[in-house]
Amino acid sequence: MKEIKAIIRSFKLLDVTEALQNIEGLPGVTISEIKGFGKSRAKNANDKVTYELVEFIPRIKLEVVVADEMAEEVINVIHKYAHTGNTGDGKIFIVNVEEVVKIRTNERGKEAV
Repeated sequence: MKEIKAIIRSFKLLDVTEALQNIEGLPGVTISEIKGFGKSRAKNANDKVTYELVEFIPRIKLEVVVADEMAEEVINVIHKYAHTGNTGDGKIFIVNVEEVVKIRTNERGKEAV
């Protein structure tokens, strides 16, 4: 299994989530509002926010855990619909998941996702 975490621009959330919903068998997506900065920092960003004298850029973090065979499709969809070609488009992180436990049923592995 893979955990796919994507940091994307806020205004791309609807495009990305609509496209993800069209993937057959996608178990679900967790979405968080976050703030951060990248290599270029937030100095020239139009949407920056300042917190205790540090400038941050608001972004969205998507998290999804999928079977290995579904990972590439999810990554491609996120990339396609989050891409603008400009600095600050975000990142996609792919992490191996050893185990998943569904709290309600105590199911484990792929069935728990």
